[in-house]
Amino acid sequence: MTSWYADLGSDERRTLWACFGGWALDAFDLQVYTFAIPTLLGLWGISKGQAGALQTAALLLSAFGGWIAGILSDRFGRVRILQVTIVWFAAFTFLSGFTENFQQLFVCRALQGLGFGGEWAAGAVLIGEVIRGDYRGRAVGTVQSGYAVGWGVAALLSGLIFGTFPKDTAWRVMFWIGILPAGLVFYVRRFVHEPAVFQQAKRPPNAGFFALIIPFFSTEYWTTTIKAVLLTTGATGGFYAFGTWLPSYLQMTRGLSVFNSSGYLTVLIVGGFIGFILGAYLADYIGRRSTFLLFAVCAAIMIFTYMFVPITDRMMLVLGFPLGLFSNGLFAPMGPFLSELFPTGIRATAQGFTYNAGRAVGSLFPWLVGKLSETLPLGQAIGIFSAACYGVLIIGCLMLPETKGRQLIA
Repeated sequence: MTSWYADLGSDERRTLWACFGGWALDAFDLQVYTFAIPTLLGLWGISKGQAGALQTAALLLSAFGGWIAGILSDRFGRVRILQVTIVWFAAFTFLSGFTENFQQLFVCRALQGLGFGGEWAAGAVLIGEVIRGDYRGRAVGTVQSGYAVGWGVAALLSGLIFGTFPKDTAWRVMFWIGILPAGLVFYVRRFVHEPAVFQQAKRPPNAGFFALIIPFFSTEYWTTTIKAVLLTTGATGGFYAFGTWLPSYLQMTRGLSVFNSSGYLTVLIVGGFIGFILGAYLADYIGRRSTFLLFAVCAAIMIFTYMFVPITDRMMLVLGFPLGLFSNGLFAPMGPFLSELFPTGIRATAQGFTYNAGRAVGSLFPWLVGKLSETLPLGQAIGIFSAACYGVLIIGCLMLPETKGRQLIA
């Protein structure tokens, strides 16, 4: 199971761990808000629609951040832009802890989203180009499992911090801790280098902005892009619809305390971590498309059961594991799949746009769930939108080619 890692070169390993850390810290900074929602609903008296809008702001701006970072990565290099985006999202997460009202937090969340999306765009292309084709699926999927680690740390710290500090202070402390990812930049600067395939295909210094994006908008790649956006919309929208609101659902609908809900979320997150690893291996063995289809169908079944079937709290605890496994595991083939669809000269631009355009549409679902939950039970609102998104993912996947074993071209 780990022989592929032993076969990696030093540059491949260093890049893998740098991107793993970036994903983990990225997830931590994004997910701390989900644990603050119940407190902010009470302290500030905001509606569920407004609470959803705060998450949507971060996710929507992350789409633009990802596209911009992708373009800049093709122009200035993957490693340099990765460093900038890490510092950016860490700084605005930290500043969120000083906000005093909805409007101030909205601005900080939106600006944090620019860095969050940019980090994924730069990091996904970097790891996809550095790791050799035989191990690309496993390596990129393993890197993305860092998201579950960061989410898990956020869940554990939320229980600890909310159990230690008063609620009106605890949510601020959660955001202040978000400055820690900035320290990863020192590791990246020293140990991570630009991929050889990028160095060989790098454009001359006088290549301007439009020289980078015009090939991306050509007929040859545009139809592929549209189909890929359907895929990424379904994946991100399904996850954001339930991931944003699950802590609130457990506390406000199921009546669990912050401490007990953290336990339920930990089971789901452990399932997510294993799902990333399993999805990574399956992507290299049965193919990218088959992995997407398998996990999307299973995720839809699990979210329907979780939200619509009258189950006990104990059963919900058990089902959290497969729900986390399938909903997170379907992201494992995403990085290698998108990398393999486009040539090196426009890969970061195309991959940044494709993933983040889907994220932009998917970012609307936390807000839509919040609005619908003002007339329907929260669980039903979560289930309706999540299941619909996984249907969109399946449609997009069926229209795209299998890329397993495809070599990256300059």
